[in-house]
Amino acid sequence: MNGRIHSIETCGTLDGPGLRYVIFTQGCLLRCQFCHNPDTWKLNMGKEMSVSEIIDDIKTYLPFFKASGGGVTVSGGEPLLQLDFLIELFKECKKLGIHTTIDSSGGCFTRSPQFMERLEELLTLTDLILLDIKEINSVKHKELTGMSNEHILDFAQYLSDKNVPVWIRHVLVPTISDNDEDLTKLSEFIKKLKNVKKIEVLPYHKLGIYKWESLGLEYKLKDVEPPTENRVKNAERILIG
Repeated sequence: MNGRIHSIETCGTLDGPGLRYVIFTQGCLLRCQFCHNPDTWKLNMGKEMSVSEIIDDIKTYLPFFKASGGGVTVSGGEPLLQLDFLIELFKECKKLGIHTTIDSSGGCFTRSPQFMERLEELLTLTDLILLDIKEINSVKHKELTGMSNEHILDFAQYLSDKNVPVWIRHVLVPTISDNDEDLTKLSEFIKKLKNVKKIEVLPYHKLGIYKWESLGLEYKLKDVEPPTENRVKNAERILIG
């Protein structure tokens, strides 16, 4: 079983508990204006890697996982576009006793029987989901990402119903996703979920602009500056309490 991989970070500290082996998959349906990895968007790009090839590399980091309470995180792009690959990868991880995490925006979630059957199998092998909710307002979400958010919020509710542990992540973009009314509505939505273990406010940054420029893409947020510390604390107060 092969997957299309954009890149791998061997000692990540930002994508789940402990030290993480982070696999960035290729392909994404969202077109977030603040994306710092636009080079992951195209579906048929990246490097083909086999599950066995990745597992062999992961094994060399097992002592670090055990010492830090870490494991493997599959990010992207959008990992759920490669369900079969994730299932086989996580099966092998579980044989080694490795904690497994998926970082997803839920952009490809659908209630179609074929998708749901594979997703349910994957979730039996998944310890944690990092769910990125970009914006609670559907109209604003479409402006920001190119896609409405109804199916993403449905995914969040589905994970709650299945009691899959989730960390909710929200990228705070001044003038766009940093709005007290929307943050309050997002907080109200999160409070209805029964499986949220942590809420993270991720300050918007400009570190990926050079990638947009190298790809010949227009970066529409070039005049937007990162949020102030006070605005980050305000968002944390509303979302986390």
